[in-house]
Amino acid sequence: MTDLITHIAVGSPDPELKTSPILEESDEDFEVLAQEVEELPTCYFNDAVYADGTYVCSSSRVLLQCEKGLWVRKGGCDPDNP
Repeated sequence: MTDLITHIAVGSPDPELKTSPILEESDEDFEVLAQEVEELPTCYFNDAVYADGTYVCSSSRVLLQCEKGLWVRKGGCDPDNP
């Protein structure tokens, strides 16, 4: 059984607006960046603030979850093709 994940469509990251780092858990830099952001309770995406644990869907159809100040890729946004 698959759990339904509710997410917010956020579009593409704008380089002129504040966006928290986007990583995959398997990235070599994940642990280093996780320590640098000091476990923040929120993430930013284009200057908008999202609470820890929030899921968003970028315009590239990538599902991201806010984890202590970092966006972590969790798969695709299409429930038929995760």
